[in-house]
Amino acid sequence: MRKITFDLDVLRTFAAGIELGSFAKAADRLGRSTSAVSAQLKKLEEQLDVPVLRKAGRGMELTAAGETLLAYARRLLELNDEAVAALRGAELAGGVRLGMQQDFGEHLLTEVLGRFARAHAQVSIEARVGRNAQLIDQIGAGQLDLALAWDRTGDWPYAHRLGQLPMRWLAGAHAALPAHDHNTPLPLVMLDAPCLMRSAAIDALDRAGIAWRVVFTSTSLSGIWAAVAAGLGVTVRTSVGMPAGVRLLEASALPPLPHIGLSLLQSEAQLNPVAQRLREIVLEAVAPALG
Repeated sequence: MRKITFDLDVLRTFAAGIELGSFAKAADRLGRSTSAVSAQLKKLEEQLDVPVLRKAGRGMELTAAGETLLAYARRLLELNDEAVAALRGAELAGGVRLGMQQDFGEHLLTEVLGRFARAHAQVSIEARVGRNAQLIDQIGAGQLDLALAWDRTGDWPYAHRLGQLPMRWLAGAHAALPAHDHNTPLPLVMLDAPCLMRSAAIDALDRAGIAWRVVFTSTSLSGIWAAVAAGLGVTVRTSVGMPAGVRLLEASALPPLPHIGLSLLQSEAQLNPVAQRLREIVLEAVAPALG
């Protein structure tokens, strides 16, 4: 059987086009013409002798083979970029302090720390998972170099807005939507105030004239997930970090909710080389969640 050696540049174009939702946008990001990108994709399908994309309306979507290829492409590119960073940044040393919202702490933090530690073994990392207000306070006090937080960019001058995610109503995976009317308020499971998503949920229900009551509060997101999975009530989060015991409700089940922005805060305008490298890894890791 003929062995195939993938061209990493071609895989990078393929992965970028899928992540950006447009190969024209990928061409712009990678500094190539759209015709060059088309040629790369044609070369890829000729190598594999199987289509990885198919037309869907005016755009393109992945075939089953394309979905498999995308997963491998991301792994190959990550390993390639990690090797380059390790060789170029072998001299990096010192320490860096990173904070993350609880929604990202359980899965994204593992990926970020793993990639950074493998490439920069001489650097010590201090990581903290907390609430928005805590992260902003710690950035302001110089206790963190970087913090991934829900969007409140007005609270800090050195903030880079990454994008938006839709807030969603969530319930237990095996629990029905609780019955609610004027006599039976909708049971809510919420982080204690102040909380951006708690405020959004209450505002949406009030606007729709739906009675509600908070039946469970917690200072930690793990407590919220446990209570929702147990069927105590519904909550509002994004789909990021959603555990298996929780499900998204249909958009029409309860009043519509706004989007929430995500920002990467940094302690100062110019980061040192260690913090700058960690910043790059955080941006790469969070990109798939933002589509």
